[in-house]
Amino acid sequence: MPEPVEASVLPEVGRVTISDLISALKAGVWDFRRAPLFGLFFSAVYVLAGFALIWLGAGTMAWVLTLSLGFPLVAPFAAVGLYEVSRRLEAGEALDWRGVLGVVAAERGRQVPWIGAILTIAFLFWSFLAHLLFALVMGVTALRTGMLDWGMFLTWPGLALVGAELAVGGLTAFLIFGLTVVSLPLCLDCEVDFVSAMLLSLAVVRRNRAVMALWAVLIGLGLLIGMLPAFLGLMVVLPVLGHASWHLYRRALYVPV
Repeated sequence: MPEPVEASVLPEVGRVTISDLISALKAGVWDFRRAPLFGLFFSAVYVLAGFALIWLGAGTMAWVLTLSLGFPLVAPFAAVGLYEVSRRLEAGEALDWRGVLGVVAAERGRQVPWIGAILTIAFLFWSFLAHLLFALVMGVTALRTGMLDWGMFLTWPGLALVGAELAVGGLTAFLIFGLTVVSLPLCLDCEVDFVSAMLLSLAVVRRNRAVMALWAVLIGLGLLIGMLPAFLGLMVVLPVLGHASWHLYRRALYVPV
């Protein structure tokens, strides 16, 4: 049996300013420029997942829209590799594929998979809710056939559907954002259980509501812009956001040495 690992002392929640957010974004860009191959590799996972969503949509506009709106909910889990790259750059450690991928693989026995499971449940919940909203607004027949065109979304029922899904999806996404904004990098950085990490993440959001709300909006806009050109923009947007998330975590929590 593996020897038990001593739990880390829980960090203290700090104050985050807009200046910190700007600095984190600049550091994210700088990390991507210093290690572009790692960023492109890990972001390729998201791009491939985006194409998989289109394939699962079976070419119907309705399901591509629904699944694409839910796509950002699962994004934080695969960012562990980007966090590790930023951690190594910050600590002055060597960057090598075997070491970085080894750390990512080792996470399967730690706390990150539990957070991934919660994200999966949230994604499934959102998918079910989106189907339900679609059926209530557009009717069961449209739900079964999936035969829609963009003109239907310009009708009052179509606009109501878009508004309802954006509102519910936005609230769900912000809840997931609150649970994961610092919990994922914290679980990578320290020996902290996933429940404590998510509670600390929510505490960071509560104490820094305005800045964290702005950060959530920037993430949402970045992901939306990145998804528009056939998901290819994510190849740049995601590494920058992933690296920036690590640096924002370092400013939001005071981790005991």
